[in-house]
Amino acid sequence: MPRPYHSPLTEQDQPMPSYSNRVSTFGTTIFTEINVLAQKHGAINLGQGRPDFDGPNEVIEASIAAMRSGKHNQYAPGSGTASLKKAVADHAARFYDLDVNPESGVVITSGATEGIFSSMLGLVDAGDEVIVIEPYFDSYVPNIIMANATPVFVPLRPPDWTFDRAELRAAFGPKTRAIILNTPQNPTGRVFTYDEMKFIGDLCIEFDVVCISDEVYEHLVFGDARHIPMASIPGMFERTVTIGSLGKSFSFTGWKLGWVSGHPDLIAGVGRAHQFVTFASHHPSQEAAAVALSLPGTYFEEFQEMYTTKRKLMLDGLSAAGLKPFSPEGTYFIMADFADVFDGDALEFTQHLVTEIGVACIPPAPFFAPEHQHLARTQARFSFCKADDTLKQAGERLAKLSR
Repeated sequence: MPRPYHSPLTEQDQPMPSYSNRVSTFGTTIFTEINVLAQKHGAINLGQGRPDFDGPNEVIEASIAAMRSGKHNQYAPGSGTASLKKAVADHAARFYDLDVNPESGVVITSGATEGIFSSMLGLVDAGDEVIVIEPYFDSYVPNIIMANATPVFVPLRPPDWTFDRAELRAAFGPKTRAIILNTPQNPTGRVFTYDEMKFIGDLCIEFDVVCISDEVYEHLVFGDARHIPMASIPGMFERTVTIGSLGKSFSFTGWKLGWVSGHPDLIAGVGRAHQFVTFASHHPSQEAAAVALSLPGTYFEEFQEMYTTKRKLMLDGLSAAGLKPFSPEGTYFIMADFADVFDGDALEFTQHLVTEIGVACIPPAPFFAPEHQHLARTQARFSFCKADDTLKQAGERLAKLSR
């Protein structure tokens, strides 16, 4: 009989499977860390962009009706339902006079985050360079890394959060395949002007670069600011994919429904990646999203008015507490300089704010490359997508800082 095999290694010495090098630098997101800390200390959470109220009731009812109809509880078409793809195209024509083909120019995704990831996988090759404007949404760089491409960073600088044009031009080169643009911009609240958008667009044309344009806050602009889609810039429709989101414009972040629209030649690449990332997105929600995008203009006007009030409440609370907030032109985020009320860096300030003041915010260092993190050393991001009473209560707690 053959002898039984005995490994010369003890159980403790046995090699263990490990995760890939691709994700070896990825830690827990800052949002998860702050959410856990806020819950532990009972803090008012102004960290994550998560509204504490529901979106339009007619959209909720449309989702319920879709589920009860018995027609929308199985897989949706991979690229999205015909009704939602048409609604996305109609929305682009209605607000921006863009001619998007609803059949071949739209892919429905499981949230804007998946839309960006599928765009990266479908449009960028290994070894390409992708320009990232900092501070950036935290999924951008991991998406680039997972596509085996290289991020090239160009920072916005406080207090006005503008980019240096010479620095941006220098970032473009023969290996540049794409640029990720976010306007209205999270976390700074900047809304790029036409001149800024035209400058970026002209560089894309000159260097034959694709723009992945994250425009999920398109309906959240304030005062004289106006959202200008990159696809509307002359010469850019053919080289832009635009990312949209049900969660941001209609306060349904938990539904995780987004879309990518643009020229069919680019959308074909996005769709080829999307089919092997999620294949299809939640079917009943797509029927409801078609209703949402078709809401009358009064909805979007009231949406802006509601957030204009919330923005003022947050700005007043931060200013009264001794911070120096940047007045956002868009989004529901405010960046504020805390140097006058706290001697330390952003992470230390965040921890102090949660444990001693009872308010949670986000330190923006994770939104910068290491070499640029010093730009936000005394900055913190606050979200104001909360009930007015919650924002007032947060302001009362923040007032302890000035005392």
